[in-house]
Amino acid sequence: MAIVDDLKKTLTDPTPLYFAAGTADLAVQQAKKVPALIEQVREQAPARIEAVRNTDPKVVQEKAKEVQDAVTAKVTEVLGSFDPKKLGEAAQDLALRGVGVAAEYAVRAKETYDKVAEHGEQTVRAWRGEVAEEIVEVATVVEPDPAPAAEPEQAATGGSAAEEAKPAARRTGTRKAPAKKAAVTEG
Repeated sequence: MAIVDDLKKTLTDPTPLYFAAGTADLAVQQAKKVPALIEQVREQAPARIEAVRNTDPKVVQEKAKEVQDAVTAKVTEVLGSFDPKKLGEAAQDLALRGVGVAAEYAVRAKETYDKVAEHGEQTVRAWRGEVAEEIVEVATVVEPDPAPAAEPEQAATGGSAAEEAKPAARRTGTRKAPAKKAAVTEG
């Protein structure tokens, strides 16, 4: 039965769908920024292309040679200072750090997933118009009951204190408009 319950829970959980909706909404928001970026590139491209054309190839080759020499010197220095005992300790330390970093990224990924799913849920509600329905529900809860006007009648009829303390029952269904009466014509 546990497998069936797990399957039911997995198949009825809307979070992945909310995540997809949130991702789609965020993608649309980012896509709206693309025209401005294209315009910016269009404005800056001629100056950058001209700067590349005016660059002397010999200067670029000299810089590349300097970088290559610096990297070679650093690699030689690191390889020359290897100690097998220290190398093993460093490998263990690196592995433990890797596990810690992986766990941290897993937590961050879950938090991000939950945030995007929450954003997706809000997006879906907005698409459905449920946000307006929730506001109406909150307004219904916040409105005061007209019950204080009925208290003098209870005192006159001898209502008990227990009846007065009991809150009035609320209807949760939707209201229907009253039926229209046909006009009677005199003939």
